[in-house]
Parts: sequence; structure tokens; C-alpha cells
Amino acid sequence: MATRVRRHGERIREEGFALHPIAWRRRGDGPLAAARAVAAIAALYRAERPDIVHHVALKPVLFGALAARLAFRAAERPAQIAAVMGLGSGFAGTGLVGRLRQAALRIAIRLAAGRRRAANRVIVQNREDRDALARFGVPPAWIALIRGSGVDITRFQPMSDPAVGEIEVALVARMLRAKGVLDAVEAVRRLRNAGEAVALLLVGPTDPDNPDTLTSEELAALAAQPGVEWLGRVEDVAAVWRRAAIAVLPTTYGEGVPLALLEAAACARPIVASDMPGCREVVRHGETGLLVPPRDTAALAAAIAALARDPARRREMGLAGRDLVEREFAEEVVTRQTLALYEAALAERGEGG
Repeated sequence: MATRVRRHGERIREEGFALHPIAWRRRGDGPLAAARAVAAIAALYRAERPDIVHHVALKPVLFGALAARLAFRAAERPAQIAAVMGLGSGFAGTGLVGRLRQAALRIAIRLAAGRRRAANRVIVQNREDRDALARFGVPPAWIALIRGSGVDITRFQPMSDPAVGEIEVALVARMLRAKGVLDAVEAVRRLRNAGEAVALLLVGPTDPDNPDTLTSEELAALAAQPGVEWLGRVEDVAAVWRRAAIAVLPTTYGEGVPLALLEAAACARPIVASDMPGCREVVRHGETGLLVPPRDTAALAAAIAALARDPARRREMGLAGRDLVEREFAEEVVTRQTLALYEAALAERGEGG
């Protein structure tokens, strides 16, 4: 495993992986630092000579593909799996930023695939991203739909409804404006002003590498409002769902498949989320939760209130969500699909794909 290491290096090694730290940031490396990262990956590939590489997220897809080209002649390159974890709204826009991101994505995918490399594949996590890649010119035969990263359904078990008196709603995510943190706070403020016994748990860290992050000071100010609590980073996320009766994610951009929502569903929690790519994979409207328009705090508040007032509906939706996760999103399901993709790519590479 080659990655930026911040907090979990020893845990990765304890799982039995050989860990190779890479000095980069999610954003803002600059050309010189980016070139150093590509050179370091190329050196690693020359030393390890892998049969297959799995690049996760757009930046590793681009850097890893460049490194593979630097490290090997075309016939010697490993099979490449490029996992695009969620295009987000920035790739769908028609403005300059959207066009630049689309161009970067095309370059990254085509570098990874090379010419007539049947062994190479692109993984997407939802149907909208699959269709978007096809519109960007990625051949459909290169695209594999594997929805999510898998949930440990033995760790995240169905839980009884914890609600006694005040109903706690939890938003588990990095504390970014685009995740809908401010919308969730506003929705709960409206409900409490209307006399609803609802409180909000904000669960997750700030992200200093991301200009969209809320600061610790801003989050402390939000948590000073009645009915709002910021827990910061929580290692045992299952403990959150022992407290909270409803999961919420009013994100304003498309995601791959949000792991936080899958974990909540695995714990039999109903979900209120934005009607956006990724969220739709988990939230089947009226069955496992409720979808609301993004940036519509009135609709968000109404959906939260509807579930807060109806414990029977919460239980029904929670159990439906658990059943969905077991069938379609469990680690075993995703692992089986991923290994099948590896085996096909390796077989095609052996045949000269």
C-alpha cells in the first residue's frame, strides 16, 4: 500500500500490508511536489514490479498512470484499475473549472488505459458517474460499476431505536460546507424553534487541506447553539448510531457512495439525504429513507420532522436499509466483485491485452 500517512500507519501494517508512505497532500502540492510524487511512485513500481495496480481517486489515478509509463515499457506495464470515487458537481459543470476538471479526468483515464489495454478498467460507484464517464469519451467496456467500498456488517449491527424524549440526528462527514453542515444546523434550528424535540450531532474532523472546510472556531460557534453538538473525529462510529435515531447528509455535490450512510443503514438507521448521485444508491426514497432537494433547508427540516415523529416508520426504514446493505453493499459483496475484476484484468494482461 502506497499512500500519504498521517494517523493510521501502524494500523495498516498490523493488517499485514507493506506500507510505503508518499509525501503529498490531497490538494495544493504544486508542480514540483507533484513531480516528486510521480517520481517516487515510479521508483516504487520499478522496485516492486507489480502485476496489477489499483489507483484510488482521481489524483492517484493520474499520478499512478504517469508513474507506470515512466517505470515500464508499454508491454511490461501492470494491469491498472482506476477507481473514480465520485465525480462531484465540479465535473458536471459547463464553466471553466468544470471543463478543466473534465479534461484532467479524460487525461487520467486515458493514461491509465493506454492504447488497446483491455486489461485496464475504471471503477465507478454509482450509475450517474458511469454515464458521465461514457459522455466524456471513456469506452463503456472499460467501466465497471462496483457500488461503494464495502461495509463490515459484523461491526455495524442493527440497533434498536435509541430515541427517548429528544430525537438525535447525526451528520457523519468531514466538516465541509459542501457536505451540508450549515443546512443541517439551520434545519434543526427551525425545528427546535417550532417546538420539535430534535438535536443534531456533527461527527467528523475539519479538513485543513480543503478550502471548503469549516474551522474549529466556526464549529465551536455552531455547537454553542441549543441542540447542536460537535463531536469531532470519532473512531467508533457505531457508537454514534447507538445515540442517534436518524442519519442526515444534505450534501450539495455528487459522491461515490457515502460510506457514512452505508454504516448508518447497516445499523438500521433511516436516512435523510440530498437527492444527489451516490446518496440515491443508499436512500431508496420512502423505503430506506427520504431524499430532499439540495440546499432546501425547509424540505430537509420537514423530512427530519416526519421521521422524528414516527418511530414505527423509522424502524421500518431502518430494517429496509439493513437488508439493502446486506444484499448489495457488504464487504463480502464488494470484495468478491473487486477480486473478479482483478482476475479478469490479470487474465487479459497475460493474453497480451
